[in-house]
Amino acid sequence: MRLWLAIVICKLGKLAGRLLGGRGSSLPGKLALKICPDVLSRVKLPPQVIAISGSNGKTSTVEMVAAVLRAAGKTVAYNREGSNQIEGITTLILGNATFGGTVKADVLLMEADERYAARTFRYFSPTLFAVTNLYRDQLTRNGHPEWVFDALRPAVSGNTHLLLNADDPLSSCYAVGHDKVSWFGLEAAVAAFDAPTGIYNDGAVCPLCRAPMTYDFVHYNHIGGYRCTNCDHRRPTPDFAVTKMDLESGELVINDEVSIHLAFTSIYNVCNVLATYAVGRLCGVDSDIIRQTVDNFVLKNGRLVQFTLGAHKGTLLTSKHENSVAYDTNLRYIRQTTDPCTVMIIVDAVSRKYFTAETSWLWDIDFDLLNADHIQKVMLCGRYANDLAQRMTYTHLPPEKWCVCPSIADACEQLKAAGDEHLYVATCFSDKGKLLALVEKEDV
Repeated sequence: MRLWLAIVICKLGKLAGRLLGGRGSSLPGKLALKICPDVLSRVKLPPQVIAISGSNGKTSTVEMVAAVLRAAGKTVAYNREGSNQIEGITTLILGNATFGGTVKADVLLMEADERYAARTFRYFSPTLFAVTNLYRDQLTRNGHPEWVFDALRPAVSGNTHLLLNADDPLSSCYAVGHDKVSWFGLEAAVAAFDAPTGIYNDGAVCPLCRAPMTYDFVHYNHIGGYRCTNCDHRRPTPDFAVTKMDLESGELVINDEVSIHLAFTSIYNVCNVLATYAVGRLCGVDSDIIRQTVDNFVLKNGRLVQFTLGAHKGTLLTSKHENSVAYDTNLRYIRQTTDPCTVMIIVDAVSRKYFTAETSWLWDIDFDLLNADHIQKVMLCGRYANDLAQRMTYTHLPPEKWCVCPSIADACEQLKAAGDEHLYVATCFSDKGKLLALVEKEDV
């Protein structure tokens, strides 16, 4: 009776949320868990249960994996709204279940919050669990990435097939003592650096024995070909590997045989596409179906938005505040372009979920990436524009190249009144709507 009532309340809650204009992704599950706390142990799940977690890439990878599985003819239930803690996943599962408690799908696909996944998977285990990466992310909330590693570890069941990032020295440690592991990674031929990049190096010591770590190649920050100078911890050989890559043309090749064109030529997107390919193949999807689906795939989750402002064509690059690795990757993407451009950086609300004025993470971002000839001007906007300005005084950017304009609306008016160079905007999900309300969004 409690199972039936929890399902009814969850479905009614979802319906009410939609009628009221909300997405209803978390509250229905919260109510269902109040009625039946162990409801996730009582439902009948599909044969394939896939979870994707990590510091970055979860949402984008889930969206692409869902498209790949559907192209292969499978029905897929997934949390497209991005609510990835136990309440949101409960809403996902019960919202797609019959009143008898059977999930109506061939595949249950979940984006799982890395900090709270252990709570979600207390009642069931994924058949396939992919971890994209683990590194600094929202330190106010998550602390050090090694703390997040420990928080996620109880979610890793011995019966689960793990898909791990071979290039990440931390999340790769989940393979220790685990029988069923597959690996994805980028080969040395496509690397751009010979040592860790960024302001800090979280890969300086081995996460297993604390001895110094050395690198044969690096893709970004501490992600690459690592090996411990003391123990056996080193980058494994990937089962699924990017063997050729040209970001300028947007072409990559997986396992020397599958060629894919990228709609967004960022190293992040390369890693997400590779993880998607690996999940698809482990689920039995033909490589040609994956290629056709992912080729020129445009994400619908708002991480990348094209817009127009006056005579300016613009690109909104969205990542989380308090995540310097994500910011570095977006700034590196801007740096690799060649046409004259202006860059707007917006920090107006640090978080969507809690209030904090803590901006020390700005000092972890490599803003010197913006010191390039084709970047004509950098505009610092939002409530924390002066914090950004203080950080800029410690870069090599010439003072005349950047300016402070706290009002996002005023900055847009200034740009609208003059110039036609490309405009790149780097900001967070919490702030992107403040820009998009002032520009003309383009359909891609």
